[in-house]
Amino acid sequence: MAVDPHISAFLVKLSSASTPLVLQEIRAATEVGLRALQGETEPVDAITDFQAMCHDGQPLRIRAYTPAGCGEETAMPALVFAHGGGWFQCSLDLYDNPCRALANATGCKVYSVDYRLAPEHKFPVPVEDVYAGLQWVSVNADMLGIDRQRIAVCGDSAGGNLAAAVAIMSRDRGGPTVAHQLLFYPVMDYAFSTQSYQDYGRNFFLTEETMRYCWFTYLLNESDGASPYASPLRVQTVAGLPAATVLVSEYDPLRDEGEAYAQRLREGGVAADTHRLPGMVHACIHMVGLTPAARRLFALAGHAMRAAFKLEASA
Repeated sequence: MAVDPHISAFLVKLSSASTPLVLQEIRAATEVGLRALQGETEPVDAITDFQAMCHDGQPLRIRAYTPAGCGEETAMPALVFAHGGGWFQCSLDLYDNPCRALANATGCKVYSVDYRLAPEHKFPVPVEDVYAGLQWVSVNADMLGIDRQRIAVCGDSAGGNLAAAVAIMSRDRGGPTVAHQLLFYPVMDYAFSTQSYQDYGRNFFLTEETMRYCWFTYLLNESDGASPYASPLRVQTVAGLPAATVLVSEYDPLRDEGEAYAQRLREGGVAADTHRLPGMVHACIHMVGLTPAARRLFALAGHAMRAAFKLEASA
């Protein structure tokens, strides 16, 4: 289908806006710009901040979201969530409303990990931080009131990359158990050769130029891009990886690599569902206030996780 008309009008306005050139200005503009698209704040039962520890002993903040209507329910499934932002921008605060919506849609407690950002902290620091967050959630499952056998990893864009990489890392390191990977338009490969890059690498919100900058901030050396912890699509074998649900946007340069990862999983005997979000562009997790069609991301995520964890459908 055509680009959603609300998003199309937004893209026209965006094309005439000036673009910040300094890192701190880019970060600030993104925080303001994406927040303005999110719509009304969703109510949840509880939001709690915890402090864990990174692999190098530095503090790691984790923000927990309990879905509305769950109260003091225990042994709940959980999502360990990594936010997007090209590894170098965005924050727990910017992702507050998306995490609220994700908790309510999936019926899972959501644990949003405040991983350290590039370029101040290059690969593999962000992925190691998310892995440390997963470890903390698993070890403290009883205290948190969650079921450690039903912990999934989740993320969007660069966060989807980190979630997929952590699933591989958990397999390689013998735990913690990851029950599912829920990936929203993830970055899966340090390459720019897909058809979707050719078709949508300009004028569709996320550009090839921007993605090249994201990778530049993230990688210390280009050779790091060959690591499966940076490019999950390059993993040698998918054996032992958890089942996956991959959502991609129709008009997104990252579309083909997300679908390719799901296909790679299926070819290796790992269950993987793919959904292409019609009319959507990159970062549509933030666009519920811009277009009602963006809510389909949460509806599909909710269906997938409730099915995976055998939960009742939401009302």
